Amino acid sequence: SSAATDVYKRQACPLRDDIIGTGFDMMIMRELTGGLYFGARKTEEVDGVTTATDTLTYNENEIRRIAKRGFDIAMKRRKKVTSVDKANVLDSSRLWRKIVEEVAKDYPDVTLEHMLVDNCAMQLALNPKQFDVIVTGNLFGDILSDEAAVLGGSIGMMPSASIGELTSLYEPIHGSAPDIAGKGIANPCATILSAAMLLRYSFGEEEGAALIEDAVDATLEEGWRTADLYKEGFKKADTKTMTDAVLGHIGTTRK
Repeated sequence: SSAATDVYKRQACPLRDDIIGTGFDMMIMRELTGGLYFGARKTEEVDGVTTATDTLTYNENEIRRIAKRGFDIAMKRRKKVTSVDKANVLDSSRLWRKIVEEVAKDYPDVTLEHMLVDNCAMQLALNPKQFDVIVTGNLFGDILSDEAAVLGGSIGMMPSASIGELTSLYEPIHGSAPDIAGKGIANPCATILSAAMLLRYSFGEEEGAALIEDAVDATLEEGWRTADLYKEGFKKADTKTMTDAVLGHIGTTRK
C-alpha cells in the first residue's frame, strides 16, 4: 500500500528509488474456495512409480463471484482490474478469462487487462505502480500476494481480509503467527490496518479507515520500528510501544 510515508517506503522497500517513484497502491483479490487447493488429489503407484495428482478445477460461478468483488472494489479505487491467469496453457484459466470478460461488461467505467501469471510476477518487481486491483485464482494469488508483501517492506505491515457473501474475516496477511506469540516482537501494524480495511469494505466508513491509516503513517514518520523493520538510526519498539504510538496518533493528523 502507498499508505506508508516516503521515508518508510524508501527505507523498507527492496526496489530501487526510480521504481518506487511516488509510491504504489494495489489490492490483490485471491479466490479462496476453489482451484488447486480444493481439487481432488491422490498419490498412487502407476506402473511401479509413485505418482501424485492434484486437480485444478474452477466453475463459472466461482470465477464470477470473485470477479464481481474485484470490479466492485476497483470502482472505489482507480478503476482498473488486472486479471491474472495462465490462459496460454490451462483450460481453467481460459474459462477464468472468459468469465472475467463477461463480468467486465457490467462495469464500463473499469479498465480490464489480462496478464499471464509469470509476467505479473515480473511486473510486480519492475513496475508495481501499474497495478490497482489484481484478481486471480487461489494458487496464483497465494504466491503473488507474498511477493507483493515483500514490496511493502515486511509481511508484518500487510492487512488482509477473507470476504464472504454472508460474513468476512479481517486479519494480518500472516495470520496469528503463534511462533512469536508473547515475545513482544510482532509488528501490530498489519492488524491495525486490517481494522481500517474492515471499516472501509464492510461498513463503508472511509473516514474512519483513513484516520487509522494516517495514524500508522505518522508513527512510521516519527521513526518507530518493530524488530522486523528496525535499522540503525530508527527508534526500536516492542509490540505494545508500537501499538500505543499508533493509537496516540488516531485523530491527530486530520482537522
